[in-house]
Amino acid sequence: MTTYNDAIEVKGARVHNLKNIDISIPREKLVVITGLSGSGKSSLAFDTIYAEGQRRYIETFSAYARQFLGSLERPDVDKIDGLSPVIAIEQKTTSKSPRSTVGTITEIYDFLRLLFARAADAYSYETGEKMVSYSDKQIKQLILEAYNGKGINILSPVVRSRKGHYRELFDQIAKQGFVKVRTDGVIVDIEKGMKLDRYKTHDIEIVIDRLKIDGSKSNEKRLMESINTAMYHGEDVLMVIDHDTNTPRFFSRNLMCPSSGISYPNPEPNNFSFNSPKGACPNCNGIGELYVVNEKKLVPDDTLSIKAGALAPHGPEKKSWIFKQFDTIAQRFDFTLSTPWKDIPKDARDMILYGGKDKFKVESKLLGVTREYKIDFEGVANFIENQYKSNSTSLVRWAKEYMDKVQCDVCEGSRLRKESLYFKVDGKSIADLVKMDIVELADWLKDLHTRLSDMQIQIADEILKEIRSRVQFLLDVGLTYLSLNRSSKSLSGGEAQRIRLATQIGSQLVGVLYILDEPSIGLHQRDNEKLINSLESLRDVGNSVIVVEHDKDMIERADHVIDIGPYAGKHGGEIISEGTPKEILSHHTITADYLSGEKAIQIPKKRRKGNGKTLVLRGCSGNNLKHVDVSFPLGQMIGVTGVSGSGKSTLINETLYPILNAHFFNAVKKPMPYKSIKGLKHIDKVIDINQSPIGRTPRSNPATYTGVFSEIRSLFSKIPEAMIRGYKPGRFSFNVKGGRCETCQGGGVRVIEMNFLPDVYVECETCQGKRFNRETLEIRYKGKSISDVLNMTIEEAVSFFEHIPKIYRKVKTIADVGLGYITLGQQSTTLSGGEAQRIKLATELSKRDTGNTFYILDEPTTGLHFEDINVLMKVLNKLADKGNTVLIIEHNLDVIKTVDYIIDIGYEGGKGGGEVVATGTPEQIIKDKKSYTAKFLKKELN
Repeated sequence: MTTYNDAIEVKGARVHNLKNIDISIPREKLVVITGLSGSGKSSLAFDTIYAEGQRRYIETFSAYARQFLGSLERPDVDKIDGLSPVIAIEQKTTSKSPRSTVGTITEIYDFLRLLFARAADAYSYETGEKMVSYSDKQIKQLILEAYNGKGINILSPVVRSRKGHYRELFDQIAKQGFVKVRTDGVIVDIEKGMKLDRYKTHDIEIVIDRLKIDGSKSNEKRLMESINTAMYHGEDVLMVIDHDTNTPRFFSRNLMCPSSGISYPNPEPNNFSFNSPKGACPNCNGIGELYVVNEKKLVPDDTLSIKAGALAPHGPEKKSWIFKQFDTIAQRFDFTLSTPWKDIPKDARDMILYGGKDKFKVESKLLGVTREYKIDFEGVANFIENQYKSNSTSLVRWAKEYMDKVQCDVCEGSRLRKESLYFKVDGKSIADLVKMDIVELADWLKDLHTRLSDMQIQIADEILKEIRSRVQFLLDVGLTYLSLNRSSKSLSGGEAQRIRLATQIGSQLVGVLYILDEPSIGLHQRDNEKLINSLESLRDVGNSVIVVEHDKDMIERADHVIDIGPYAGKHGGEIISEGTPKEILSHHTITADYLSGEKAIQIPKKRRKGNGKTLVLRGCSGNNLKHVDVSFPLGQMIGVTGVSGSGKSTLINETLYPILNAHFFNAVKKPMPYKSIKGLKHIDKVIDINQSPIGRTPRSNPATYTGVFSEIRSLFSKIPEAMIRGYKPGRFSFNVKGGRCETCQGGGVRVIEMNFLPDVYVECETCQGKRFNRETLEIRYKGKSISDVLNMTIEEAVSFFEHIPKIYRKVKTIADVGLGYITLGQQSTTLSGGEAQRIKLATELSKRDTGNTFYILDEPTTGLHFEDINVLMKVLNKLADKGNTVLIIEHNLDVIKTVDYIIDIGYEGGKGGGEVVATGTPEQIIKDKKSYTAKFLKKELN
């Protein structure tokens, strides 16, 4: 009998499509759950095992704490035994906050802040000299040595380069018993010092003492008292002036430049945080970027006049206050509102855009009177900046239309205050380190201790151990190309997941159950090995690792494989095979057949030659792209390959797609820098099919997303009975009052709030879960009500609607991409990532293509089993056969081997990437000795 120590026992799991399954999962092993997309893998791993682990953890909290967390629903399972604390590392991308970076997520940045606060040397931003700080005793000793036998003045700096007359300050100084001050380099009596020009900048120091250093005991005592007094009034800074040379020298208890006297506060970790007012650049508040008004967007056509709408935010002339202001400015500068913008005097243009005040008189020769006019104008650009700072989302969005996102010119994108950037370890500031990619950073850290002083080594030793281990974990999961200042919102799902995996390995917990969702997403075969090694090391220290995965290498390296199927949706949800990878092969399931090679995705006998036309993109230099020129042959299936971080997404998603989208659909997303593009006339539209969910609410479903529900509602409204009753299509919507059941408002279920227990969903007692009221359900087409239609699977809907072309075409394409098992009304929140992407693909496929469409797919194999990929490739091949261009960014060799043309980007990730390594057919690519893709593709083709 299995004990709880060596297995997790799941009894009677019925979540989603799971068919009351029992399974024993070995502990402290690497377990892979595989199977077709939609077969129930995530339902078992995340919605059953993880959900129950989370629920039990939250149950341990007090009732008071639980009310703030919201309780979790108990998954539909009889019992789970042997469950350890569970951590799920999913594909959901990390924080969308612009303040979240790779460094902050991994906590490496927190340790770097500590390193710089405790072991960095400070340098003056004015002279570049090393900053110094002294104790009062050291200052006394230095003065005695430097000025022995000389007469000196000891002063307290109180004003440094500021405007004002400072009468109140002089009064205060006099009341404290001081008689002399040094103003702007000259020592005078306080009364004389009071006569300052308030509009000029001044330096003011209090003269604390005048004495000659002779080394006697009484002299030393007087000097020490003067130092204390000077430090008190000068806020820990004092100044010594030699009577003979009149040259000043500064001393401070804080860090201070000995020549210029500027001082920094003693460093704390917060001084290096862009999320703290102590460290953040005051200009951009620690974001590193700013929105700035772009004059060209305000005046797109300078040949137009103000009257004709030269100022884009205000349009052509109308009766309003703003145009009266423009008219007054026109009178002041002697032009009219019909004058072309480029011919208006520069002073007038500046006043219109940036505001100003003025008074002027106009004499009327007809009436013989003089009228005085006042201008007090905010300026169009300033008005837009103020709207951008408002709390209204719509106004901010409107203002952004006339603004550009630019790097902050004060901190140059480093996000930190000037002072923070002048603290250095081994000559590098914290900003220099976060710009490095992980490989560079690891190299810098490797022998850092040989370049530090003994004292720095003592302080930094423990901190550097933590930083090195965390950096190593990032290297181990294949994220060599990332830099610590990379914004987390720019990370792909796979990258975010691997960062969290690296953070978990770093936490060194033992006895934990880790559940991962396809960690190999976005990883080139070359880096897959590193990832598998990381998971094995997580297992080897005493954790259980469950991975939902389709990757062949991962399945073959697993200790135990669980295959769920046999098919997807209601035809799945059963354990069809389990055991070691070798044992699995003998069971002849779909998975086993693909692993053994009995089934395979076929290599095409002939590659398409295309239509002879090309799209040529030149001079791409976004992110790490090194001014690359790329030709895309049209009418073919193109695969864009390369190691993770080599620049594929920058080239396609950030440069090519925004250019095409702006050209065909006037989209506003700015492409990454490029020089030129040729060949746009050869295509007539672009379609991007990405991995984001089709909807975030239970009311969204495949029928509403694909638009087929509108056609179905329209069909129901044309049934004679519906026409007699005057029912319009809106009657058959569960989102609109009228036809829906008002008890559950078209949801089909009612939510009963249970305070300290999870909310209970009960079937609506009025409509029995049918979502519509009795009258609406009386309208039937071929004996089926609108509710019956929503509960049909796609397979059933294909035969049911075969005589209605508009509906048939849409449901047939959903079936063609392998989703015949889902229902038309299935909640979008229950669809897997692979299912959501294929619904998007089906939506696009159901539209009439022109034969000149450019399709872009970013890793369409995400969440897909070998068999699903086979189905997907058949669909994509149909598109390419009609003459369309299908571009796929992909690492999956089953896809790469079937494309007509490959563009391989590399050679490495990050700074080592950004070049076109090789282009051509798969057969031509494998001859390239330098391409990593070629090495792995060769095995597939042979």
